[in-house]
Amino acid sequence: MSALEKSPRKAAPLITLGGVSQVFDTKAGPIRAVDDIDLSIGSGEVLCLVGESGSGKTTAARMAAGLARPSSGQVSFGGTDIWSMKRAEFGTFRRSVQYVHQDPYASLNPTRTIQQTITAPLLKHGVVKSKKEAVEKAVELLTKVDLTPAASYLPKFPHQLSGGQRQRVAVARALTLDPKLIIADESTSMLDVSIRISVLAMLGRLRDDLGVGFLFITHDLAIAKYFGWSGKTAVMYLGRIVEFGPTPKIINAPTHPYTRALIDAIPEPDPDLTKTKGRESLRSLEIPSLANLSAGCSFHPRCPQFEDGLCDGKVPQLVEIRSGQSAACHVVARDGVPEVHGAPQARSGGPGA
Repeated sequence: MSALEKSPRKAAPLITLGGVSQVFDTKAGPIRAVDDIDLSIGSGEVLCLVGESGSGKTTAARMAAGLARPSSGQVSFGGTDIWSMKRAEFGTFRRSVQYVHQDPYASLNPTRTIQQTITAPLLKHGVVKSKKEAVEKAVELLTKVDLTPAASYLPKFPHQLSGGQRQRVAVARALTLDPKLIIADESTSMLDVSIRISVLAMLGRLRDDLGVGFLFITHDLAIAKYFGWSGKTAVMYLGRIVEFGPTPKIINAPTHPYTRALIDAIPEPDPDLTKTKGRESLRSLEIPSLANLSAGCSFHPRCPQFEDGLCDGKVPQLVEIRSGQSAACHVVARDGVPEVHGAPQARSGGPGA
């Protein structure tokens, strides 16, 4: 049983990725974009998937959404393998899991009005019985995502809206089929900083009010801290999960060297803290190619804790380091978490602390 499977769950998982891998055939040879990961999300839970570009976050999300079939492993929804479902069951799954893409400029059809964008799935899937009901529902959904007065947005086209407004429309469209899980793939990364927090606050309110589960993908641990404080965070590096646990523990007391490096990359607004903040000095700033990975731990070419003969020997497995917190690191599993001057310490308080 993996370390993730040992984590306590309040209820049966809504969706589970068990030993899932995704291998792409390329001219350079097979590329293992996602390598044997285990994830699960329950109803109303938030799981943040964090990592640099190219870490495999979006590939994992596409498999969770049923948009890509894994090369190996199993994606289960409600306890059933989605790729063994009958057509009707798979249709129910796809309606229950909705995807909010990163780019609000590309995810909306530029030739459709906002009314057409929102009412199309309502009418196609029989959520409403008439066009009048569809318009009324569209107004209700736009109001839920803080686009008011909602009626004024219905005749507009996407190019007439700001980036933040477009992303709110994309969220409203995702809500049309009353989903149980929303996959938000870097859904705020292309928005201005000034409106990013308001969109995150809106998503948080929907999470709380509607009880929707979230797979929230981001490269920014500060965003994960803000949105997923009450949930869990999985840190990915080159296709593998290298650390997993409750978000407060991941943010305030990271155990894996890669997670600590991501924490160090978060800008610190307090100049006094900046002067005393410890830095994880990486051996290299270059991310290795998936087509030519070294033996052993994939992070060892950059890891400040690298030990010859240990880290380059075999791939580390995800093991529990602290209660509820797991990491895939030979050195940390053997020695525990090193004392680093100025390293983040656990603090009381929520995401605004």
